[in-house]
Amino acid sequence: MGDRLRLAVGVMGNAASLLLYAAPILTFVRVVKKRSTEKFSCIPYIITLSNCLLYTWYGLPIVSNKWENFPLVTINGLGILFEFSFISIYFWFSEPRQKIKVVVAMVPVILYFAIATLVSSFVFHDHHHRKLFTGSIGLLSSVGMYASPLVVMKQVIQTKSVEFMPFYLSFFSFLATSLWLAYGLLSHDLFIASPNFVGVPLGILQLLLYCKYRNNRGVIEEPKKWDVEKSKEKSKQLQLVINENTNDIAKE
Repeated sequence: MGDRLRLAVGVMGNAASLLLYAAPILTFVRVVKKRSTEKFSCIPYIITLSNCLLYTWYGLPIVSNKWENFPLVTINGLGILFEFSFISIYFWFSEPRQKIKVVVAMVPVILYFAIATLVSSFVFHDHHHRKLFTGSIGLLSSVGMYASPLVVMKQVIQTKSVEFMPFYLSFFSFLATSLWLAYGLLSHDLFIASPNFVGVPLGILQLLLYCKYRNNRGVIEEPKKWDVEKSKEKSKQLQLVINENTNDIAKE
């Protein structure tokens, strides 16, 4: 019964994480249409890629005992595809200075993952120590991934607008971290559960901020529309005055 419950929670965690990883698709559709990355940062996607790489490795039989953590492999493998695609699109449409920043950020991630796989494969010779080593490194990466929305939350508080923090992204983040926390506790695996002790409160905080500032989304847009209407009206009035003066001069 315990294994079935754990597997069920893992499947639900996979579904929630898939929605979370797929959430930025709309953002990158916008990037492709405008052919510009605007003010978006690529760092959160690079950090997420690092996390997916490490936890895919953690779930493989080389580190874990057989396929006990198979749900980790499936969802983080998909996460690698999503994040690599997002980073590639960002790199393609970014300015030269931004391209350099992407490369500079990617190199340490690749080295970090390569060192982790080599050490866990050749230095340690049993699953317990491999999990201990890989899980410790993955824990640091996960905390960084879940802490990255703090930048967005700071922007929301400063602007009092949730334009850059969509509801579905905050909700899926909370849902995914809650389910993986449950999965880690059911598996008695602190390396899976621990990062989500950070992720769940941050997800709740994002939802609270959204509830507080959700009605401010259109505050900036309305005055602009009103100004445009007023400008059009003034232009019409000015044109009428000019036409009248022109007719008067013609009559004279």
